[in-house]
Amino acid sequence: MYFEICSLFLQMARTQKNKATAAHLGLLKARLSKYKRELIETDSRRGGGGGGTVGHQFEVAKSGDARVGLIGFPSVGKSTMLSKLTSTESEVASYEFTTLTAIPGVIHYKGSKIQLVDLPGIIEGAKDGKGRGRQIIGVGRTCDMILIVLDGMKDLRIRDKIEDELHGFGIRVNKQPPNIKFQKKDKGGVSFTATCAVSNVDEEQVKTILAEYRIHNAEVCFKGDYEIDDLIDVVEGNRIYMPVLYVINKVDQLSMEELNIMGKLENTVFISAHHEWGLDDLLSEIWERLKLVRVYTKPKGQIPDYDSPVILKEGRCKIEHFCMKIHKHMVKSLKYANVWGMSVKHQPQKVGKDHVLQDEDVVQIVKQKGK
Repeated sequence: MYFEICSLFLQMARTQKNKATAAHLGLLKARLSKYKRELIETDSRRGGGGGGTVGHQFEVAKSGDARVGLIGFPSVGKSTMLSKLTSTESEVASYEFTTLTAIPGVIHYKGSKIQLVDLPGIIEGAKDGKGRGRQIIGVGRTCDMILIVLDGMKDLRIRDKIEDELHGFGIRVNKQPPNIKFQKKDKGGVSFTATCAVSNVDEEQVKTILAEYRIHNAEVCFKGDYEIDDLIDVVEGNRIYMPVLYVINKVDQLSMEELNIMGKLENTVFISAHHEWGLDDLLSEIWERLKLVRVYTKPKGQIPDYDSPVILKEGRCKIEHFCMKIHKHMVKSLKYANVWGMSVKHQPQKVGKDHVLQDEDVVQIVKQKGK
């Protein structure tokens, strides 16, 4: 399998990029994606990463309202960050590879519980299994957000290498899923349409890619100007589109000139974990990107409970989801809900289970009689 992957990389490197070779390059990319998926699936069945050992050390039970993973090369300060943000002890030392397993902690912020997982340092080639890389990034795939931790004293172009490792394992950094309709059919061949001008993909390329997956009858509709890589991601169907924040640590050792240059970087927070500088800004950015929604409960005849909000996620914050978070059977006994807050025009307003809540709404559940 490794030989085939290396061979494909060589073919892609030797192939000139132009319109005449676009279909061939797309075919090579699809084949490469298939081999990588098969490699990951084979490795998962064996129960280990690159070393072939059982991955129980990396199995961290999910807890809290969201999970955030710390990923980076060795000795960038991830363990110090975990200790400062969660009061969880993780071995800290000046030498590399101090952390050898996944260590979880909990951040208490705005009434929520956010699980922070300190993962062992990855090395270049992690996506191919080096240094238990597939185990480490595999845990990263279960996160709601990733913090890529970088050493401010080192070349920041290393972030591109980490992004490449995540990309190779199916994690798409700070991207939205492509708006591509893909539906298999029983007959009729492959039909390709687009709702806008598409500059990078044509019908021949689409048919070539699908043929590689042995799909000869399907409907494909591009609702945006996407690349052939986006189509492959849709066909594979196992990509994770994840918010990522770059955390540049050890800024206490940088000059003002260096900080001014780095300040232009997007999706970046500057901290000194050792001195606890910038941690409040970091927590604020994490909260914003997780898109969590706080909803306060109000028992009948009592004031709202502002100390223990029910935490929902944007996109899953209807009254129905609120009830499910409290008890899985509550929605069955729901008659209606009274809501105070930004999501309603009147205070309170009677709503049903499909009403979408907003941050810091107050909800009072009214049950059906006899339930």
